Amino acid sequence: MAQTVKILCIGDVVRKPGCDFLMSALPKYKAENNIDVVIVNGENSANGDGMLKSSCECLFAAGADFITGGDHTLRRREFYDYLDTSLSVIRPANYGDGTPGRGFGIIDKGAYKVGVINLLGTTWTDGFASPFNAADKIIEQLKKETNIVIIDFHAEATSEKKALGYFLDGKVSAVFGTHTHVQTSDAQVMSGGTGYITDVGMTGPEDSVLGIKKEIIIRKFCTGFTTMFEPADTPCFFQGCVFTVDRASGKCLNAESVTVR
Repeated sequence: MAQTVKILCIGDVVRKPGCDFLMSALPKYKAENNIDVVIVNGENSANGDGMLKSSCECLFAAGADFITGGDHTLRRREFYDYLDTSLSVIRPANYGDGTPGRGFGIIDKGAYKVGVINLLGTTWTDGFASPFNAADKIIEQLKKETNIVIIDFHAEATSEKKALGYFLDGKVSAVFGTHTHVQTSDAQVMSGGTGYITDVGMTGPEDSVLGIKKEIIIRKFCTGFTTMFEPADTPCFFQGCVFTVDRASGKCLNAESVTVR
């Protein structure tokens, strides 16, 4: 029996093009690379904005085991009931009391379990409470069931992401950043045994500005005039990071960023 778990964490899926590409590309990648667990950030997966039951079902059909969110998770009120009832779709844990859904959960693979926490940054984003304090409380709870804990930190500021990585080094298996849609080149295993990457990137049209038609975004920056965002109709890719984790200790042994076209 394998003593390690290979966990693929995939960056923000952008609307239908991103969902469709993941459906076509993820099964093959999983099989060829012996991936055991897949965690996908789906906060932009619905057409228009946010998340919907239908977009989450598409991500699960593609091979996701668990879906995390971010600052757009609660944009669609029709999503709230699904968020309340699903055990495999979470929103940031540091929202206030009374927010629909839950901020953490467990992937039960039978032979092992993987705890997953979703956090939202407070710098230039809408994090309600300290993600640092929220993480500490939840980690203590999850460690009663598993040593393997993965955190999706959906944040804008690289400094806040790096600080959380160092804060949690040795406490969790991996911290991966989402939100900026731009993959960083710092995938690593920190000194305490925690895998880390500042941002895993995105899933969707590559020749675009964060998945949106570049002409729309350029016009916005040039004129200040905003029109409806439309996903680009260019070839897609998915980006993420593979963390190889020791099952017994929960320590990360290797962290490798990936881009699949």
